[in-house]
Amino acid sequence: MAGVLDGVDQRTQLVGYNRLELLLFRLGGKQRFGINVFKVREVIQCPPLTRLPGANHVVRGIASIRGRTISVMDLGVAVGKPPLENLNTCYVIITEYNRVTQGFLVSSVDRIVNMNWEEIHPPPRGSGKRSYLTAVTQVDKELVEIIDVEKVLAEVTHPTEEISQTLATEGTEMTKGASEVLVVDDSSVARKQIQRTLEQVGLVPRLACNGREALTILREMAATGKRVAGECLVMVISDIEMPEMDGYTLTTEIRRDPALKDLYVLLHTSLSGVFNQSMIKKVGADQFIAKFSPDDLARAVLDRVKA
Repeated sequence: MAGVLDGVDQRTQLVGYNRLELLLFRLGGKQRFGINVFKVREVIQCPPLTRLPGANHVVRGIASIRGRTISVMDLGVAVGKPPLENLNTCYVIITEYNRVTQGFLVSSVDRIVNMNWEEIHPPPRGSGKRSYLTAVTQVDKELVEIIDVEKVLAEVTHPTEEISQTLATEGTEMTKGASEVLVVDDSSVARKQIQRTLEQVGLVPRLACNGREALTILREMAATGKRVAGECLVMVISDIEMPEMDGYTLTTEIRRDPALKDLYVLLHTSLSGVFNQSMIKKVGADQFIAKFSPDDLARAVLDRVKA
């Protein structure tokens, strides 16, 4: 797979224009799946894996890659499929999510496709709470499923959702009279994590699944004649990668709208932090925080309330 991720600098130009590139792969069958190229560090032939006694059944083992020891998870097993066999013919997609590097074992890697976020749609209604889909799209007239990787990681690592007692106490004293925070994220797990954090500091979350839905909510608030920034909302906390409209485009639309332009926008994402520090300036966001640290998020929210 040498060269499959060449030209990263060119790919970064897509971000901010509601565009992305998907790396397509398979998990032992004909069905194709996709992952945002910007989450991917490299794709390699599966190296020898060392099993870990007592590890989660999704973790097939650990491997030494580029001088680092990382966990390799069988993405098929994570979403309810049989374990992949004959690892010598499999690939590992090395990714960075939520401040951690990990590998995902897949049976084959197809190619990279350039798409618009408007072509990425929420999963069909009725897919159920147990579904691991965060979005779907079509490539070559075939359905491509985009897995909610944050849900997979949460079930394997069980991250804490509790904030420190100091922040909880500070929050209940400081947020009296403050009201809602609009939370925008396509991952059900991420929405629940943010919701739990906000509730612990005494704020009321209002949830949206993507940027387009959030923009509709904001414009409906503005249509009531109330001042959205301050009177209706404390702030907006938005993911970046979302179907139909990404967080960068949502932020740009907020800044363009005279009734919304004063809203405080915090981008909260598992994408590369170094890249996002420059992008928040480009689109006009106020702050960027990498997922997911309950204390970091709570501190940012309380600082905004204080301001």
